[in-house]
Amino acid sequence: MTESIDLENPSNPGIEVYSLTVRVQDIASPNYSNTIYIYIRIKPVNEFFPVFSSLSYEFNVPEITKVGSSIGKVTASDADWPPSVITYSIIAGGGTKDYTNAFWISPINGDVKILERLDYETTQKHFFTVQASDQEKTATASVTVNVLEVNDEEPICSPNFYSFQIPVSLAVGTNVNGFRIQCQDRDSDPRSFRYFIEEGNVNNHFTFSPVAGSNTSQLILASPFDYESGLDTKWIYRLRVYITDDNLLSAKNKATHLVKTGTVTLSIRVIPNPTTVTTTTPGFTVVTKRENLYLDSAWYVPFVITLGSLLLLGLLGHLGVLLARWLCAHCPSAPQADGTPLINAPEKKKPKKEVALEMIKLNTVFDGEARDPVTGKMYEFNTQSGARRWKKSNEPLQHTAAVQVRSSATGNGGQETDRAEVPSKKETSEKRKEPRQAARLSAGPSQAPGQDGLKVPKQKEEPEDRELPSAAQQRRH
Repeated sequence: MTESIDLENPSNPGIEVYSLTVRVQDIASPNYSNTIYIYIRIKPVNEFFPVFSSLSYEFNVPEITKVGSSIGKVTASDADWPPSVITYSIIAGGGTKDYTNAFWISPINGDVKILERLDYETTQKHFFTVQASDQEKTATASVTVNVLEVNDEEPICSPNFYSFQIPVSLAVGTNVNGFRIQCQDRDSDPRSFRYFIEEGNVNNHFTFSPVAGSNTSQLILASPFDYESGLDTKWIYRLRVYITDDNLLSAKNKATHLVKTGTVTLSIRVIPNPTTVTTTTPGFTVVTKRENLYLDSAWYVPFVITLGSLLLLGLLGHLGVLLARWLCAHCPSAPQADGTPLINAPEKKKPKKEVALEMIKLNTVFDGEARDPVTGKMYEFNTQSGARRWKKSNEPLQHTAAVQVRSSATGNGGQETDRAEVPSKKETSEKRKEPRQAARLSAGPSQAPGQDGLKVPKQKEEPEDRELPSAAQQRRH
């Protein structure tokens, strides 16, 4: 190659495919020759970056521009041959507080559009960065969007509705009921407001002062009422007030400039001969009526309530039982008071029961005597019960027979029958055996026979006036 091949050189446009023909000939006789064809294809190389037509773009957009409208276009080129396909995209910026991307760019032709309504009162300028790419190399450019202010905000006045009463004799030039209106506009100067009554001002009784050039104005009575001559017939005036923001515009600009209007409604009642003048404001009363209705579809409600009540009662009862048990186990019992009842309660009648009792009454008569072999003292004894006592020196021996009384009682009749039994001849003969019993006592110095044949343990020496224990008492011990 004698020189380099440059496909992008406009003065020497390159060709992608070169064709060469080579002939080979023998210099010797008979001079044979051959032809060779050579084809050379040039492969393009992406050696240039895309270039924007401008490093920065600036677009002016009115704030009332519709969403989806095109606001400008960016372009970029590439010096490579054949021309590379360039795509566009936004890589930074372009967001607002409500939207991440407020702008969109066409990836094919670089057309920029808005995705949300612009607001001059919120943001006056928007910045973002666009990128052009040929799939290998990229380039960037900055875009600035200037939002142009447009009168798109209407005046907002307070109060926007008012109702009051005035006397029929109100003097001309008086501020009606002290009413004052105050307005504001986000995109207009306070001096741009104009006030005029569009509807309801019959006979032009009312006007505003000032009528323009201020954001505050008063309602004034412009002419007196005349009901006697019949000039005035209405007692209630409903005024519709319009407030515009075009006071600073010239007559030429008013025809082309966007004008916004706010509205206020006034209700005025004229009182013929009032005793008092009261100011009323609109109000309303909310009455809420509640009704309990049973729906067939809600059958489970009473069932759930009943079941829950039963479970709650059962739980409370179980807790009461546990509490009572704990109190019984941990609290000491109170001392018993006197058995005497505080209130003489009526005695309860007990069921009658049949009771058979046999009572034996014994009169202890010491009808025998003997000498204690240990102490040598004399003692007396009863031949029936075996009771003994030391004999007193001056007391004679008792020969009175014991009387046995048997008593039987029944619960039915409540009667008692006593009968006395006289000792039989057998008992008399037993008394005669006293010497024999004394001999037995002497045979066993530590024992004394009783009626039931039990052995009486040896007794210690007692004073003479103390009775010896009976066999029955020994059995208890």
